[in-house]
Amino acid sequence: MRRVLVTGATGGLGIALVQALLAQNYPVRATGRRLAVGARLRDAGAEFIAADLSDKTRLPALVADTDILIHAAALSSPWGRREDFQRINVTITRDLSAAAQIAGCKQFIFISTPSIYSEPRDRLGLTEASPVAEQFANDYAASKYAAERFVLAANQPGFATVVLRPRALVGPDDTVLLPRLLRVAERGLFPLLRQGQAMIELTDVRDAANAVLAIAAQPRQTAGRSFNISGGIPLSVAAALSMVFAHFNLRPRLLALPYAPTARLGRLAEIIYARLPGRPEPPATVYTLSTLAFSQTFDLRAARDELGWQPRFTPAEAIARTAAAWRQYAPL
Repeated sequence: MRRVLVTGATGGLGIALVQALLAQNYPVRATGRRLAVGARLRDAGAEFIAADLSDKTRLPALVADTDILIHAAALSSPWGRREDFQRINVTITRDLSAAAQIAGCKQFIFISTPSIYSEPRDRLGLTEASPVAEQFANDYAASKYAAERFVLAANQPGFATVVLRPRALVGPDDTVLLPRLLRVAERGLFPLLRQGQAMIELTDVRDAANAVLAIAAQPRQTAGRSFNISGGIPLSVAAALSMVFAHFNLRPRLLALPYAPTARLGRLAEIIYARLPGRPEPPATVYTLSTLAFSQTFDLRAARDELGWQPRFTPAEAIARTAAAWRQYAPL
């Protein structure tokens, strides 16, 4: 059985990946920043190594004797410094790919994002051939696309590279999507843009992990390819928020707002917060507002036909599982 290295293994998707790989009896080496989670992964049977991926001197030992590298580590945030996104999402990806090639790794699977498609307009039935945004919504999306292009250009015989773009991941260890929604809701008011009719597709982290397993099992067929995945069930923003708030016993007042002036206020907030000490994240970025205002749905035929993959878990199941885990381990 081929040895797998998972970076970002202590994040929500990374944990699901390690669990899924161990269940398939893969030898797993994992690395991440959260040491307590690393201890959980070690107890589950993974080899956990705490490593700073920006330290190039550590990479050869980290990738040694690895056949498959799943690069899930990233700065995943709607807010941050451009140079940090460049360093973490682009430079580290480049250095890790180079180290993997030198070490004889056979497959490099890069976890990217459908945020590369995000624009202030509805985009329905997106495929892998759909054009990316004319102007990226934020530095996160720009950096991930730059890393994608590098990863795919590195594809060659003996070193198969693949890009996977999972949409709106939901799971018990989520630190990105639901926590931000809940922090806003706990203030008692939640903005509802364009009447909450924008369509979104939430993805259970277990489905995303299964898509990675399908890619890992087919290195030749998937080499040099990109795949979009989602939960496959479009929900209106209003319906998704109602489901989330019900599971977390929150009853915020939904405040109907027009998108254009709200986005202008969001942009003003970004300018102000960028000048504050420490550059704290604004209550809502323009990118976050646009994801709540405009539809983004996917045509999953490529993943279904070429990977033999399809989502198994509904948004309701993903949210319910997450809420139950949070009530048990991390009550709000």
